[in-house]
Amino acid sequence: MSTHHSTHYQAELQSERGYVDGLYARLDAERTRVKDRYAAALRSPVDAQNGATLVARDAEVRATAAQMDRLNVADAGLCFGRLDSLTGERLYIGRIGVLDDDHEPLLLDWRAPAARAFYVATGANPENMRRRRQFHSLGRRLLRFTDEVFGRPVADDAGEQPGSSSDVALLAAVNAPRGDGMRDIVATIQAEQDAIIRLDHPGVLVIEGGPGTGKTVVALHRVAYLLYTQRKRMESHGVLVVGPNAAFLRHIGRVLPSLGETNVVFMTTGDLVPGLHVTAEDTPAAAAIKGSLAMLDVLKAAVADRQRAPQDPLPIDLSDVSVSIGADIAQWAIQEARAGDQPHNDARAVFVDVITWALTERAIAKIGRGWLTRDDRAAWEHLRADLLDELEDHTAFKAAIDQLWPKLTPEVLLAELYSSPERLRAAGADPALYRTDGAAWTISDVPLLDELVDLLGRDKSAEEAAERERREEAAYAAGVLDLMVDREDLMEDEDLLLARDVIGAEDLAERFLERDTREVAERAAADREWTYGHVVVDEAQELSEMDWRVLMRRCPSRSFTMVGDLAQRRSPAGADSWAAVLEPYVPDRWMYRTLTVNYRTPAEIMAVAADVLAEFAPGARPPESVRSTGVVPWARKVSDDELPSAIENFIREEADREGTHVVIGPADVPGAVIPTETKGLEFDAVLVVHPERILAEGSRGAADLYVALTRATQRLGVLHRDPLPQALTGLNHH
Repeated sequence: MSTHHSTHYQAELQSERGYVDGLYARLDAERTRVKDRYAAALRSPVDAQNGATLVARDAEVRATAAQMDRLNVADAGLCFGRLDSLTGERLYIGRIGVLDDDHEPLLLDWRAPAARAFYVATGANPENMRRRRQFHSLGRRLLRFTDEVFGRPVADDAGEQPGSSSDVALLAAVNAPRGDGMRDIVATIQAEQDAIIRLDHPGVLVIEGGPGTGKTVVALHRVAYLLYTQRKRMESHGVLVVGPNAAFLRHIGRVLPSLGETNVVFMTTGDLVPGLHVTAEDTPAAAAIKGSLAMLDVLKAAVADRQRAPQDPLPIDLSDVSVSIGADIAQWAIQEARAGDQPHNDARAVFVDVITWALTERAIAKIGRGWLTRDDRAAWEHLRADLLDELEDHTAFKAAIDQLWPKLTPEVLLAELYSSPERLRAAGADPALYRTDGAAWTISDVPLLDELVDLLGRDKSAEEAAERERREEAAYAAGVLDLMVDREDLMEDEDLLLARDVIGAEDLAERFLERDTREVAERAAADREWTYGHVVVDEAQELSEMDWRVLMRRCPSRSFTMVGDLAQRRSPAGADSWAAVLEPYVPDRWMYRTLTVNYRTPAEIMAVAADVLAEFAPGARPPESVRSTGVVPWARKVSDDELPSAIENFIREEADREGTHVVIGPADVPGAVIPTETKGLEFDAVLVVHPERILAEGSRGAADLYVALTRATQRLGVLHRDPLPQALTGLNHH
């Protein structure tokens, strides 16, 4: 670089530093202003006569708190580049938007339409731009910049050579050591990724891509983009992100907050029923059975099987007469209860009403034989009232009802179904579902439990308790009002305004009710009836047909971003095709996009993984790696006695290096993580132990091995005891 060019570059760098410093000054000023608004909102008085002022204050507190969160995350990489247009206009691009005193943009939010060219402009299609400048910062300090000039360079270009900037920024990001969690890619979004992030599609978007293509982080940035463009609609409902395991959710958990978005709920499919956190897996055979839509008929039949007529009449001995519930009465009551098409527990009231009416009719006829006729309605109904009072607390009657039409919870019904060959047979279920060990719920049980909530009816005990509490509060408030004024002392003063003239008992009680001040994400996670504005599903190929029913219920608008790779499917209940999953729900509202470039896995490692992919999915095409490291993956044969020290050597060597590492292998390998727990994660170095044993599980094992081999961003080693599988024989042997 010439002296003149170097001097020009340094002058430009100082100028850009001054501009970025000015942006931070405005950020700090805005943060102070919002902080003061937040404090003022907390201190603001609430009109005791107007409950609306409390709601307004809470809304202001929430809004300013959310605004502070967005301003706080902008400290890291506030501004990451500049666009120069052909007309001479300069546009600075950053994590959030910053305005001057006249409300003109000093910094464009990366999601703004005008910022799109920063990600998609090329020499062939410059989007009316002359130059793209990318900043490289540490904290708040701008260290350097690189330029990419579209078309012929001009004399004042101060950066590096045309065409170099984009690759430099991208390669610096993908080669950087990994930390504890996924980082956002807001400064290095590539054109194919940007096109998906900004896609204006109101229905379901499927993003398919092989390992390392960035499909997960693209989906998360798409959520941030949708919240930017549709904030009013989406923010109040929140966003649900569904991932394969808790480790994965922790790994990606910082991406959206780093983009200023916090109204997001993270769950696995084992968390979709509030109150449950399920991690155990079924056998492949059981998972396939439970995941099939055929289970809908099984569950309906299992519920119907609990609505029974007695084989022998059930005697009910009353004070003055004995009656019985026979099959004829019970069948009639069942028919009437089912006719209303209500959930099981709700329909029980109809069943009880019919049984009660039939029993009292028969009892009255017996008691009044010889002296009471139906024409004497008053006497007839008087007797019925007495009988109803007696039946209300009649132990044998209650036991009979519980036997014929029991109140059921999803957990009780499903557990009793699994533990009874007779009930499984009556429901038309596969005998393989039978179990006697009292095992905990599995992930495949969760959608069945959720389905049963609708078939049985929601537990209304909490709602009834809340209503009782409201009535009690109103009664208490009425007493307070009575104490506030003694009307007898005021009879002579007709013009005096009394407390009851100002506020009613229920209004007064409402003032003292506890208000729900939880954030949207917290409320959504605890509410099975909550409906989300958007749902992201990662590793979507693993979800069963029954899983999809749960998720579609959670998002009636059918606004989804699905991320997956059919070639990596390991679950026998998972998707064979995206069309099969989506056509029943959104036959004309889903769109498919692919990512083809591997940003994570070096070419040397991807070549090894591609050989495994060719073995179990010969029609699948591996993604093309964007880089090569020159580090060759290796394999080493070890005995059982040598294995522990070989693993220790790997861990010790990697501990001295910057970045992260992991040992992946079968569950019985000390210190190893099983392949399924590393899905979606990435590490600088990976040691795969006993690949031959992982592969022994057939296609499921082949998918697991493919996942294990593609987690590394720099270095890959393999330890094996038995001969290497054919697909790995090309590894360099140590």
